[in-house]
Parts: sequence; C-alpha cells; structure tokens
Amino acid sequence: MNKTKNKLGIILFPAFDWQISKTHPERKERLLYTKDQIDEEGISDIEGITFHNPIVATETDIKRVHFVVPDVSKILTNSHYISAGAAIKSLDLVMNKEVDKAFSLTRPPGHHAMRVVYGDRGFCVTNIEAVMIENIRQKYGNLKVAIIDTDAHHGDGTEDIYWNDKNTLFISLHQDGRTLYPGTGFTDELGGPNAYGYNINIPLPPNTGDKGFLYVLDNLVLPILDDFKPDIIINSAGQDNHYSDPLTNMNFSAKGYALLNEKLNPDVAVLEGGYSIEGALPYINTGIILAMAGLDYSNVIEPDFHISKVTQSNDVTKYIEKLTEQIYSNWKNKDILSNNKFGDKQYVTETKRIYYDTSNIMEHQVITYKRCDKCPGVTKIESTNDKNDNILAINIPLGACRKCQIEGQDLFNNNDVSQYTNVYLQDRVNDFYHQK
Repeated sequence: MNKTKNKLGIILFPAFDWQISKTHPERKERLLYTKDQIDEEGISDIEGITFHNPIVATETDIKRVHFVVPDVSKILTNSHYISAGAAIKSLDLVMNKEVDKAFSLTRPPGHHAMRVVYGDRGFCVTNIEAVMIENIRQKYGNLKVAIIDTDAHHGDGTEDIYWNDKNTLFISLHQDGRTLYPGTGFTDELGGPNAYGYNINIPLPPNTGDKGFLYVLDNLVLPILDDFKPDIIINSAGQDNHYSDPLTNMNFSAKGYALLNEKLNPDVAVLEGGYSIEGALPYINTGIILAMAGLDYSNVIEPDFHISKVTQSNDVTKYIEKLTEQIYSNWKNKDILSNNKFGDKQYVTETKRIYYDTSNIMEHQVITYKRCDKCPGVTKIESTNDKNDNILAINIPLGACRKCQIEGQDLFNNNDVSQYTNVYLQDRVNDFYHQK
C-alpha cells in the first residue's frame, strides 16, 4: 500500500442542496464525478490521507470579511456557511498540525465575492478563502499569507478584500480580462496605498498551455514568494483553465495542475471554479491530491488527452515571457511605483463600479483609505446600488494603532444614519462587528 510523504487532509462537501439552476455550470453534480474518481482510485485507503467533515462557519466569521447587505442571514444559505466552514476546517487542521496539508473540495465557490456583498456574482456570495484566513488570523495573529489564484477568471473579490493589506500577497493567474469575465485583472492593478505592489495580476492570453503556466510559476510566482516569505501559502484552486472547460479558452492539463501544486507546495488548496464536470475535475482533483500528498501523479491522464490540446503557439510563448518580465519589474520596483503614485497623501480615494451578474445589481463605491505610518490605517466605503441601497462601511484592520481605532469608531458613531440605509463597523482589533 502507498504511504504519503505529506499527511493530507481532505474535506469533500458537494452541497447537494444548493445550485443556481439544474442546468447551470455551478450545479450540484459538479463534484459527483470527483467523488467517484476518488473512490475508484482508492484514495481513502492510502496511509497518510484522511477525510474530515466540514464545520459550519458563524455569522462572526462572515462579518470579519464582508459587509453583507441587508444582513448575513438574508443573503447566505446553509451551503455557503458550510463551504466557508470547510475551508476554515482545512487550515485549522494544518495549523493544529493534525496534517501537513489540506484540500477543501467544496462548493459554492467564493473568489468573486468582494468586501461588500449585495448578492451573487460570478457564482459567489462568500469569499471562502478570506473567511478561512481571517478566522485563523483571529486565533494566531496577523500571519503573512500568500494566495495564489489559479482560476481562469480573475479573482476580483479576493483582490478587493486584500487590496490594501500588505500582509496578504495576492497573485492571480487568469485568462486575460479583455477576453473573459469579469473583465478585470490587469498588470496595473497593483493594490491600495498601504499595500501597493502586493496585488499581482498575471493576465495570460487565450490558448496558454502547460508550458506557459509553468513558465510563469518558475520565473515569476516562485521568485516573488521567495521574496515575500509567507507563513501560509493558499492555492485558490480554480480548475477552469483546463483545455476542456466550457466557459474558457485555455489549454492546461490535469497533470499540469498537479505539477503546479507540487512546485507551489501550498499549505491548503481550496476548490474554486472548474466546469468540465466529467472530463476535467475528477482528474485535476486526483492529480492535486496526489501532488499535495507527495505521491506519483504521472498516470493521471484525461481519457481524451492529446499533446496537441495543451500545446501553445510561439506567439503565446513570447507574449508570456515579455509579460513575466514586466510584472517582475513591477514587483522589484513596487516602493518607487508607490511613492510616484501616492506621494505624501494622507487620504486616498478610489471609485469602483461592480456588476452582480447573477443577481443583476449594479453597485458604485467610493473608498477612502487613510495612510498611517504606524499601522494599516482605516478604510471607509460608501456604496450605492440600483436597488436603492446606500451604505456606509468602516473597516478598522488588524494592527490598527490607537489613533486609527478612534478615528474609525468616530466615523461609525458620528455619521448621520438617516442619509444611509445601513451603517456597518468592522473592528478587527476587538473582533467586534456592529450594524445600525
């Protein structure tokens, strides 16, 4: 019998009671073929691989990350609480040293869920990785975390949540936003004024194959991780870069995903997208499991695999090499770029327009960041939408100095409530969340 190099914990939660519709790509059959493949391969019989039940995330877990409008209980379903809870359980297993690594095979996914949540966008309501990370930080302190998002769609929700957080490095490898939802994720989206350069987008051209993904990993992602030196590495493991995915135009293989995970060596992987339910997910998930466990994955091959399916053109190769050079230069020069952009401004204001494609809501945000030389500052979000919501949301981050804590509390207490439909306070220092 095989024995793993790494103790691997797996949490499998298919969420059979939740789906957008019976024919929607994100439906309840999405993990059934994966479960069958895991059983067929005898994964549960391998010494060193253990299966665990998810926990149920709490409202407090959600409120550490999100401002949910009108309220958490009105938007989330049981499946969202459990999907987030499964991710929490995964990282808990690692932090408690019950396992070396963990894989949260859950749905619904979460990486399009932003800090403000009015409904479902990109099949996501709750950002399960962020809920997981902030739960662990509340227990263990403000750990340095690197999130590597390998979904074909730009992880715009995770980007939004960690836009101004220097302790969270977010790297998204995705199909170029000019050719795919959500239309964002470009190289000049580098982060907020307190974390400029720590948000790294790698918009890959359509038809990028195994060679391109692994080139970017070796020549960009891994060198940046060496510089950043995270305490925890998370793979936001979207699988819709696969050559058979019906929603995208990429040429990655199951074995390529496995090799990426072997090289990346994440502490936790969390399933995100991936909609080739029968032809890709069972093989990718099996490959990731074997790679994380330190086992041989060379025989993981899709039934329809042919080398031509993952071959990329010379033009794509040259484009990726030039893109990699440009992005690495941004990383190395991030302090100079930040100074050029923000100078000595104490407050920086940005605006965003966000469309909830599933819930059909258009949102407009005005975000004001305070720059503080002692801490990450305070963030104020004023958000309106075409459903007549008008909210004020205040975030006091972990590590906020006493002066910024007071400023955040004053912003919450002294604003005229009558001009807003909801006012929210997210006080991470005291783990206190209030709404009025």
